[in-house]
Amino acid sequence: MLARRAAWREWLASPPGRYALAWQQEQLDAAVADVFGFHALQCGLPELDALRDNRMPHRIRACEPCDLLPPNTASLLVEHFEELPIASQSLDLVVLPHVLEFADDPHQVLREIDRVLRPEGRVIVTGFNPVSLWGARQWATRSVSHRPFLPREGHFIGLPRLRDWFKLLSFELDRGRYGCYRPPCRTQKWLDRTQFMESAGDRWWPICGALYVVSAVKRVRGMRLIGPAWRQALPVRAPAAAVSSRCEPNRKS
Repeated sequence: MLARRAAWREWLASPPGRYALAWQQEQLDAAVADVFGFHALQCGLPELDALRDNRMPHRIRACEPCDLLPPNTASLLVEHFEELPIASQSLDLVVLPHVLEFADDPHQVLREIDRVLRPEGRVIVTGFNPVSLWGARQWATRSVSHRPFLPREGHFIGLPRLRDWFKLLSFELDRGRYGCYRPPCRTQKWLDRTQFMESAGDRWWPICGALYVVSAVKRVRGMRLIGPAWRQALPVRAPAAAVSSRCEPNRKS
């Protein structure tokens, strides 16, 4: 566990790691800005502040004890994200940056998120896209004798597979975006030289970005939100019969 986390932290500090973090931070800032509620949670990846642009009054950052944390980074330490010490249906927003890829049981992580989210709550997930230049290079170096570009311990999940997992848990995928179209370069020099591929990739091969960010809403079947009853409708009464004040003269036979 410690070796896996150390390799992940080392990659995040590299030029491609900083490039990936910068893109995710920009996307998460836009994704959480208009999500309202009272309680929001970020799980893992203390290198990102996924909730900094969110306006909820209670924002929690949960990390595992093995993470190398800067001072005052986490407000909650958990052993693993498959079990969260949080009450059921108490959160309005949960952000999972690269959590599913490095979890021992990603299905259980999503089930736990489903438990703690309120109806109509939102979950945001970021991850590496296997159908990309980065994913192709990772697949080509899957042999132990080759040095992988990305951490070998990560199990990268494609967006179609993630969409199926959401559907099983009654989550509705409502928005998403691919990004990071530069080739898998290890140096900042070559990342800068291939900067032109950002706009070209976003236009010509948008589904082949190295990273994705998606959000889904928890739907509860048979539930309908009803507003507060500010005014109660008064019972409708039948109108009273009108009495005429005019008397007709007696008719003579």
